Amino acid sequence: MVYVTHENEENARRLSDQIVEEKLAACANLFPITSAYWWKQEITHDNEWVSLLKTIPEHWLAIEQRIAELHPYDVPCIIRIDVQANEAYENWIRDSVSSP
Repeated sequence: MVYVTHENEENARRLSDQIVEEKLAACANLFPITSAYWWKQEITHDNEWVSLLKTIPEHWLAIEQRIAELHPYDVPCIIRIDVQANEAYENWIRDSVSSP
């Protein structure tokens, strides 16, 4: 799974749709969050959106590179989270993405 933050819902949808369309991920879940983080020597609070992209481990490098190309942030948050799911769901993910 890949965790990505976005400045707004529109950007989250656009990037997630592109990644799914390119078959780098089987699906994406999008939801709003509030973030607190250091930026330019200050703690900043922002409303952001997260996308959780469900993919296979073999796509990590390609998906990381593609998100970096598409993302408008100077320093995008692109985090790989290794997870396990039920066998049927993992098979669906693998069947839904193209070979790396």
